[in-house]
Amino acid sequence: MIMTDTQILISIALLTAGTMLTRFLPFIIFREKAEVPKFVQYLGNALPAAIFSMLVVYCLKNVQLLSGSHGLPEFISIAFTTALHLWKRQILISIAGGTAVYMLLVQMVF
Repeated sequence: MIMTDTQILISIALLTAGTMLTRFLPFIIFREKAEVPKFVQYLGNALPAAIFSMLVVYCLKNVQLLSGSHGLPEFISIAFTTALHLWKRQILISIAGGTAVYMLLVQMVF
């Protein structure tokens, strides 16, 4: 099914409105002087670790230890990511470094 130009414009407008709403809503709800609810503070502390754990599980779900490279690129990358995070304590640097090591291992070594 092919969309008409009008349907495409309406879709873009709705997606834009939805994106803007999700970006601006926290600033509207939690004003500068309003206290952030304890539940939201808990989520802010708990979700990053939970999401990172889900990423690790997702990345390892298709690793076969009994064939191919036996998961070595994945486990080397996880060890590198962990070491980098313990050293720098910057999650974006850790993720980028681990991804770079994994891509290098897969493309050049294994």
